[in-house]
Amino acid sequence: MAPDSLDDYIDAVSKALMLPIDDTWKPAVRANLEVSLKLARLVDEFALSDEAESASVFAA
Repeated sequence: MAPDSLDDYIDAVSKALMLPIDDTWKPAVRANLEVSLKLARLVDEFALSDEAESASVFAA
């Protein structure tokens, strides 16, 4: 996503959620969103076979 479209997205989402974001915080919000989108892209591009099944239990 281009920086301008991310700024537009941030403005639209903050308005939709009625969550005001101070202008001084917008660069940090944009940076966090860029990292989140990059990681989401990596997950989305990871190829799984048709036989792959999700794990039934996750434990820490």
